Amino acid sequence: MNKLVILIEPPDDWEVFDDTWPQFLHHAENMPGLRREATSRVDTFLYGDRTYALMHELFFDSLDAAQQAMASPEGRQAGRILQEMSRGRMVLFFADHKEDDLENIKKMKGDR
Repeated sequence: MNKLVILIEPPDDWEVFDDTWPQFLHHAENMPGLRREATSRVDTFLYGDRTYALMHELFFDSLDAAQQAMASPEGRQAGRILQEMSRGRMVLFFADHKEDDLENIKKMKGDR
């Protein structure tokens, strides 16, 4: 599974950001091939050169599917809204996502 990760710096005006966020979600959630999404508001920033206020993850079956989704009309419109609402103060990247549940991890640790 691959995901598009969006890290957004704190907005100048949270009220405007929160009013616009549903518009972004509407288009992002209609991108072809989207399997699931997750949004996290950053509570406490512990270390690093930059501060981020929000992380949004969009999950796809493959990198190709994620790239096609971004190139779709819905993806391009979501990108335009995101660019406007964040004023370009964001980072986007693709990540190869692996996930396991704790029960399986504990079982595998016992095999070592």
